[in-house]
Amino acid sequence: MGKINVLIADDIMILRQGLKAVLEQDKDIKVVALAENGKEAFEKCRVYEPDVVLMDMRMPEYDGAYGIRAIKEHFQGIRALVLTTFDDEETIDKAVSSGADGYILKEMEDDKVIASVKAVYAGMNIFGNGIYQTMRSHMEQGKEAEQFNRVQKHMEETEHFTDREQEVIRLVAQGYDNKEVAAKLCLAEGTVRNHISKLLEKLSLKDRTQLAVYAVKHGLDEGLGS
Repeated sequence: MGKINVLIADDIMILRQGLKAVLEQDKDIKVVALAENGKEAFEKCRVYEPDVVLMDMRMPEYDGAYGIRAIKEHFQGIRALVLTTFDDEETIDKAVSSGADGYILKEMEDDKVIASVKAVYAGMNIFGNGIYQTMRSHMEQGKEAEQFNRVQKHMEETEHFTDREQEVIRLVAQGYDNKEVAAKLCLAEGTVRNHISKLLEKLSLKDRTQLAVYAVKHGLDEGLGS
């Protein structure tokens, strides 16, 4: 698999540079361009053709909603992940209605930001728990029902795991390989591989990276006495 090409849009230069450094800690990610507002992000998408745009929402002149809307109208294959400090209803509303594929907050740990970029690239929709609760409120008010239902369906997919499956998911999310998972759970390595294969099939995921992202997103990486 080639690298995931990312464009970062944020009006504060030090944050753009900081995010670039964070993302490029991962060997699968390459930051191909930086932009200081939504319009510049859109224009640079024409040149650099990124896979994912990591977009702040509140920027002078041309904000994140402008950028996401323009990008979505002209580039079907580019995914847009909002990374912002704001989780108020108005900002979330603007992001979701403009077509964002995910919405996370800057208070997230570095590894979870990286995991979110990978998940959005893989076609998953990522919304932090606080964002999800705001969307629930919107649905109850008759707003954004279709978007909410899509996220809710994904959230509810966690409901039928055995205790053993949850243990395997948790350890995969924490970065253990099959041999290490087998040792910790006193299982044969082949049994662990079978568990992971069945989980990937059950959740329609492609690989253990997506499984790890799924676990983090649903809070399964810290359960069962970890």
